[in-house]
Amino acid sequence: MKLISTLRTHISLSLTKYLHFPWRTLTYATTHHYHQQPLSEPPELAHAVASMHSISSYPWFPLLGICRNIDSLKKVHGLLIVHGLTGELPCDTKLVSMYGSFGYVENARLVFDKIENPDFYSWKVMIRWYFLNDLYEDIIGFFTCLRKCLRECDNVVFSIVLKACCELRNVNEGRKVHCQIVKVGSPDSFVLTALVDMYAKCGEVGSSREVFDEILDRNVVSWTSMIVGYVQNDCPEEGLVLFNRMREGLVEGNEFTVGSLVTACTKLRALHQGKWVHGYVIKNGIEFNSFLATALLDMYVKCGDVRDARSVFDELSVIDLVSWTAMIVGYAQCGHPSEALKLFMDEEWIDILPNSVTASSVLSACGQLGNLDLGSSVHGLGIKLGLGDPTVRNTLIDMYAKCHAVRDARYIFEAVMVKDVITWNSIISGYSQVGSAYEALELFHQMRSDSISPDAVTLVSVLSACASLSALGVGSSLHAFSIKGGLQSSGVYVGTALLNFYAKCGDVKSARIVFDGMAEKNSITWSAMIGGYGMQGDGSGSLALFSDMLKENLELNEVIFTTILSACSHTGMIGEGWRCFNLMCRDYNFVPSMKHYACMVDLLARAGRLEEALDFIENMPIQPEVSVFGSFLHGCGLHGRFDLGEVAIRKMLELHPNEACYYVLMCNLYASDGRWSQVNQKVQFFQKLTLDCCQLPCSTIVEKYLRDDLEVGTVTLRCSKAYILLTP
Repeated sequence: MKLISTLRTHISLSLTKYLHFPWRTLTYATTHHYHQQPLSEPPELAHAVASMHSISSYPWFPLLGICRNIDSLKKVHGLLIVHGLTGELPCDTKLVSMYGSFGYVENARLVFDKIENPDFYSWKVMIRWYFLNDLYEDIIGFFTCLRKCLRECDNVVFSIVLKACCELRNVNEGRKVHCQIVKVGSPDSFVLTALVDMYAKCGEVGSSREVFDEILDRNVVSWTSMIVGYVQNDCPEEGLVLFNRMREGLVEGNEFTVGSLVTACTKLRALHQGKWVHGYVIKNGIEFNSFLATALLDMYVKCGDVRDARSVFDELSVIDLVSWTAMIVGYAQCGHPSEALKLFMDEEWIDILPNSVTASSVLSACGQLGNLDLGSSVHGLGIKLGLGDPTVRNTLIDMYAKCHAVRDARYIFEAVMVKDVITWNSIISGYSQVGSAYEALELFHQMRSDSISPDAVTLVSVLSACASLSALGVGSSLHAFSIKGGLQSSGVYVGTALLNFYAKCGDVKSARIVFDGMAEKNSITWSAMIGGYGMQGDGSGSLALFSDMLKENLELNEVIFTTILSACSHTGMIGEGWRCFNLMCRDYNFVPSMKHYACMVDLLARAGRLEEALDFIENMPIQPEVSVFGSFLHGCGLHGRFDLGEVAIRKMLELHPNEACYYVLMCNLYASDGRWSQVNQKVQFFQKLTLDCCQLPCSTIVEKYLRDDLEVGTVTLRCSKAYILLTP
């Protein structure tokens, strides 16, 4: 009785409060028509009168409004049941809404199912809470019951059900809803836009466009839904064309519109159009949210413009995990591994903990640089953060293999329980790259025994192993396998690997057949074929193919010139070598690299023009490295000019007195001349030099450890922060 008294007191106070409140502040219960009002009354007055009538009819109504948690709601619900105050439509509908608001949708459905004759508003309340709790399957079933019980429906319900069909990718149910919308008639633009989105998300972009064309009053949401549909269904060109029509209709895009346009430019690798969209964003003052900023970063990265990607990154007001990771991925994928590691270790973003994508990109950068110490530290950080998905494991295998830690790579490989083709490719490629060709072929055989179908990447790695072993029979079998499996025509890489394999095995005829049969060729393909002729001493063949390449106006690079200079060197074509070197420097404005200089020295030294080669070395605009002197000394050994070789070595030692490689060259030169006493003398001298260096307080080995500590210091700090965050 005390509780009933309290209830009545609260109701009295609540009624007083409601009577003194302005009409527009009345709550949810005041907005529903349970009683008809005279047509002559204004709508606001009719709502208010119905509201007050409802409150006076059900004085316990405000008590439900003060429930702040599920426990208080259940107590009030129990109290209402005990005193027989349930069973009325407004009461039960309010209870459904209250249970739904606390996330207890099953309880809300139990209350709803006890309503004898729920009206359309009650159905809407229930379906709304299904929607807000992402229970899309329940929405479909509940809507089916609604259609059986009532003939009434409105655009709000249609929109909710279409969203459920969209999320479930259930185009069949979506079509049924579409039919019901047509039967009811007069759908607004909001419902039609929901139909456009539903069909597009279900892959029916044609049906989506048909509905879009029926929308008369298109707004930015309608246009954006159709543009997004085109882009998501791999029709980026149609998306860009539709955006032009949108602007012709004097409708400006928002951040979601331009985000999809940037994605379209990314798919088309259309850097120029992407920059225009970027300018449109700046000109129209569109907000740079995380989605748009990441899309722009991704566009610039995939179009190869890392510089502009970094400019976008630096302009962001807030750097989050997504944008930080996108920039690291861009550096790693575009051949800037040092920048990727620098960004990862920057203390400005030390509080951002990496995810699997970040870790994979950083490990890839470590593999490209051969930085085993930092790679191992990132491995430890990944274990600390629980980043053990297949992508990270495969990248770990690749990183350790590229850092020549093949045993560690094999250990991780064997620990993977379910190995996919990427896992196999990582370990096979690793063995092939470090020169363990036999192990690579054994793993390929094991892969086939485990019924894993190889792909193009597998064939490239295995063909590389066959080329290093000159295993012509095995490679020819792989050639037949690639034709049978349709892998040779899948891309330029398999064809180039086959061509390179045949060339290194001395079968230039078969290499040329593969070359002529390739529909698509890149600079590596041309370089491999030119180098194949050069390895077999066919300099004229290399030059003829190089001339064909020039006639087709293909883009040349440094690798092509290195290959052609090497071919001229092996065939003694000095005049043609000089012509190609001058062509590279004067006509194509390439700055010669150390490899180009080494090829020219090798060309002159092999031909016996040692004085000219030495003069070429002395006039180089950069400091010559061991490869240049090695080529010169090789020529000195061929022509017995050990005097010139000794002069060159002494100059090397003046420049690099502590480099072991030059002492090795000197020993090889003396050994070629049979001067073994001097070989022993130089070996003993270098051993003493190494011992003295190791005893210095700031020796090279100490500096190495200090440098390694600095590199992994940031990763260690990230590990510490991860430990603090993960420790309960």
